[in-house]
Amino acid sequence: MVRALFQILVYPGFLFLSVLSFVFEYVDRKVYARLQNRVGPPWYQPIADILKLLTKESVVPAEADKRLFSAIPVFAMAATCAAFLYVPITGTASLLPFDSDLIVVIYFLTIPTLTFFLAGWFSKSIFAEIGAIRAMTQLFAYEVPMYMALLGPAILAGTWSISGISQFYHENPLLILVNLPALAISLVSAQGKLERVPFDIPDAETEIVGGTFTEYSGRLLAMFKMTLNVELVVVSALIAAIFFPFFIGESVLLGLLFFLIKLFVIVFLLALMRAALARLRLDKMVAFCWKVLAPISIGQILLDILFRGALIG
Repeated sequence: MVRALFQILVYPGFLFLSVLSFVFEYVDRKVYARLQNRVGPPWYQPIADILKLLTKESVVPAEADKRLFSAIPVFAMAATCAAFLYVPITGTASLLPFDSDLIVVIYFLTIPTLTFFLAGWFSKSIFAEIGAIRAMTQLFAYEVPMYMALLGPAILAGTWSISGISQFYHENPLLILVNLPALAISLVSAQGKLERVPFDIPDAETEIVGGTFTEYSGRLLAMFKMTLNVELVVVSALIAAIFFPFFIGESVLLGLLFFLIKLFVIVFLLALMRAALARLRLDKMVAFCWKVLAPISIGQILLDILFRGALIG
C-alpha cells in the first residue's frame, strides 16, 4: 500500500511528473526563444509563474456554477497524470501495464480537451465560449489522424499495450522505419493536441484574449497551466515509448537519462515547429487534418497490416 502510494504520488507519479513539466516548459520556452534569436526566460521562470498564480485570488464569474467552475481544472489534471502511469519511462514496461492500455491512455488524453471546452462554455463569457467552440472543433480535426497514427504501430506489433509495443520495437528496431509517416503525423497532431502554434486557435490572444481560460485566475488558472505543461510531457513520453523504444538503460538512472534525452529531442522538434510556422485559420486546420493527415494515417495502418501479415506468414 505504501509503495503504491509512493509510486502514484512521488515517482513516477505526480511529483516526478510536475518536476518534469517545469523542466520541459523551460526547455520549450528557451529553445523557442533561441530559434527566434531571443534570450529566453531564466530557469526558474516556470516555477515563478505558477507560484504567482497560486498567491492570487481565484475569481468565479457571477453567472458561472461555482462548484463546476472550480472542479473542471482538477479533472483535467487528474486525467493527464493518470495517463502517465501507463507510459514506460526507464525501460519497456510502464508502472501499471496491461493489455489495451494504449486505448486507456488515448481516452485519458481526450479528457483535458473536453474539460477545456467545459471550462470555456460554463464561464459565461463570449470570449471563453468562442475559445471552447474552437477547442472542440479542433478536437474533431486532429484526434482521428493522431490516434490512427498511434494505432498503426500497435497493429504491426500485434498488441494494444504500450509496454508490449515498446518491447516489440526494442527487439525489432528496423521495423520502426515502417512507421516514420506515423511519427510525423503524431508530431504534427501533438501540436494541435497541446494547442500550440500553428494550432493555438482556441486561445489566440490577439483574437479572443485568452480563449477558454479567459475567466480563470489564481490557483484554478495555475492548475490549467500545469495541466498543459504535464500534457506536453505525457504526449512526448507516449511518442517516445512507441517510436523511440531504443537506448534502454540496464540501470534505472541510465534508463532515466535516455528517457530525458528522448523527451528533449521531441520537445525540440515541437518547439522548432512552433517557431517556424504561423497560426492557421480554424477551417484551414480542419481541412489539413482531414484531407492530408487522415489519408496518410489510413495508408500507414494499411501498410502496418501488410507488414503484420508478412511477419505472421
